[in-house]
Order: sequence, then C-alpha cells, then structure tokens
Amino acid sequence: MSRIVLIADDDEFIRRLVTTTLEDVAGVHLVEASDGREAVEVAAREQPALILLDVSMPKLDGIDACRRLRSMSATSETPIVMLTAHAGEEDEARALEAGADRYLTKPFSPLDLLRLVDELPRLASR
Repeated sequence: MSRIVLIADDDEFIRRLVTTTLEDVAGVHLVEASDGREAVEVAAREQPALILLDVSMPKLDGIDACRRLRSMSATSETPIVMLTAHAGEEDEARALEAGADRYLTKPFSPLDLLRLVDELPRLASR
C-alpha cells in the first residue's frame, strides 16, 4: 500500500504541522496542495493512500473536491478525512454525504493524525 498522504489546506501552518507530524513520526511521505483544485490534480497524479482535505479552501472547497475525488477511478476508494474549524452536525453531514470517511475538527492534536494513519488499513478495506 502507498505510504503517500495528501494534505490539502490553504493554511500553511496546518500543512506544516501535518507534514512534520506524519513524516517524522509515522514515516509517511506527504504531498501538499493549497486549494481544492490543486488537491484534485495532485491526488490524480500521486494516488495517495490517504487524503486530508480542509473544508474551506479557495478555488474549490473541500466538499466539492471530495465529490470530484470520489468520481475519479484513481481515488474513488481512497480514504478521505475532512479537516475543519466547523464543528456543527450539519457540516459533518455534508462532508460525509460528499464521500468523506472521517471528519476531524480543528484544532486537532498530532496524536489524532497518528491514529488516522494507524487506521489506514481498515479505512482502505471498507
């Protein structure tokens, strides 16, 4: 299984936090995108084992990016986790309806990220 993880977030601090945590501790390779459109392009090219998508991004928001990723054969089964500062049930329902597997509310801890990577085999076999 690929050990590539895509982090798509327009906040550079979040991208750095995720990259540092997962590359240094979990030993995965991170690829980055700063908007939803770029996330779709990078995912198609890199075919990551896990995609982390911010809900609120420029050019294409995370919900629409998730829908596009689910419609592409290369990423239709890839686990997708939505990252968001919005903790409402309606927001979570929209993300899950779009095809996300999990919904992680910011701020999150490095331990939360490591748990996601540990769940990777179970997520991929859903």
